[in-house]
Amino acid sequence: MADNDKTPADTADTAKRLRERAERLLARSAVTQDDSVLLADGRTLAYTVKAAFIPVLGQGLGLVASEPQAAVFTTAYTVAGAAPGTRPVCFAFNGGPGSSSVWLHLGALGPKRVRVNDDASLPPPPYAVVDNPLTWLHHFDLVFIDPPHTGWSVSASEDARKLHLSVDGDVEALAEVMRGWLAANGRFGAPLYLCGESYGTTRGAALADKMTDLGLAFAGVILVSCAMDLQTLVFRPKNDLPYALFLPAFAATAQYHGALQGPLGASAEAARAAAEEFAAGDYLAALHAGARLTSQAFGRTAQRVAELTGLPRSVVEEQNLRIGDACYFTEGLRSRGLLVGRLDSRATAPLGARRERDMLFDPGIEAVLVPYAAAAMAYHARLGLPTDQRYELMSGDAHKAWRWVRGPSDSPGGDSAGFTTTSDDLARAMRRNPHLKVLVASGRYDLGTPYSATDWSLAQLDAPPEVLARITHRYYDAGHMMYTRQADLAQLHTDLAAWIAG
Repeated sequence: MADNDKTPADTADTAKRLRERAERLLARSAVTQDDSVLLADGRTLAYTVKAAFIPVLGQGLGLVASEPQAAVFTTAYTVAGAAPGTRPVCFAFNGGPGSSSVWLHLGALGPKRVRVNDDASLPPPPYAVVDNPLTWLHHFDLVFIDPPHTGWSVSASEDARKLHLSVDGDVEALAEVMRGWLAANGRFGAPLYLCGESYGTTRGAALADKMTDLGLAFAGVILVSCAMDLQTLVFRPKNDLPYALFLPAFAATAQYHGALQGPLGASAEAARAAAEEFAAGDYLAALHAGARLTSQAFGRTAQRVAELTGLPRSVVEEQNLRIGDACYFTEGLRSRGLLVGRLDSRATAPLGARRERDMLFDPGIEAVLVPYAAAAMAYHARLGLPTDQRYELMSGDAHKAWRWVRGPSDSPGGDSAGFTTTSDDLARAMRRNPHLKVLVASGRYDLGTPYSATDWSLAQLDAPPEVLARITHRYYDAGHMMYTRQADLAQLHTDLAAWIAG
């Protein structure tokens, strides 16, 4: 039944069920458990894990301020012994939009992690969590947040749901969750950090500025697989930017799979460097020229794109020199009958017998989805959480319903044809807060948020050089979730420690 086919009674019944469910969740007692983990340096770190629902009140959301508008699930890991207000707190979440926080939680940051294959292939069962000696709990207490309509979190009304499924409504809700957690746990005054992944960097950049408005400025923000500027990632007619920015990651992927010839195939570094130089120069010029490009220049450009991507020149010409991600996934290794992964392009899977040209699934996520889902449910059961209820690991419904326009729909500039961006929020937060520093982590085999697109976004931040000097960008030899590769997990931990100390 479509929304406009619902009767007043249907709407009232839905509102009642949402309200009652949120109230039941908020009434649940927090689940706590003590444990310990052996760190990489040989020390044993004792901690307490506390799982609880935090209410989102209506302030700033255009709703009734005195009534909870959502019940948001949080999992917090704290270490005792530090003087009150001195131990840092790091809030963390993933993206989607529509994803729970399980990936960062059980992939890199938490004291438990899911072990998967380093090469982005799907491991066989059984799946379980193991101790994570590289946990970030060594540096700060950790609070993982499942935004509304992910995990077990839920909005309390249809109006709240619609608002929470939007860029600005989501930011408002998570700001209230963080404020609420600090209040409930007596942690105001502690140094605050934020870690977001993928769309979590979109919301994270906006939250860096929003939390400053609330007088809760961050000491540091960690952005994993950055997506602050959707113009760099969305392939759309007359938006030529992504075609150039994805090219280095296409070249690195082709080299990894042995699809490049000569010097380009000798090393990933050589392939990336050549693609970066071409993309920033002749390729952008050719795309900008459009129909004004001469046939000779068109041919030279097509040939070079083919050499850098491993694609047949005929495919490049058919695509009018513009190789989008959807094209590369199915064409990059078509001669071998393979589909290329999006979130980790090292991963591949067989194409169908008819060699379809649609990406029916992503080999880059298949290698981790099942292990993380199974292990997370087993871990939740060990904590005594309600595993009889469905935990939304990744909500497709929330993603489809997302409202990308920032601000009210009737506000100036509220054009759905535009591209969402929160990089201006991050730049403003860094200009307002002279102590805010940023660590950015990118995977070289990420075809969802390519490293060179992140390079562009960081270079375009509206801030002077002395402010931009507080940004550190590090690169890793895996995909979107680079921490699934053990060597990159260790390097990320080393880079984090150096960044904090620096």
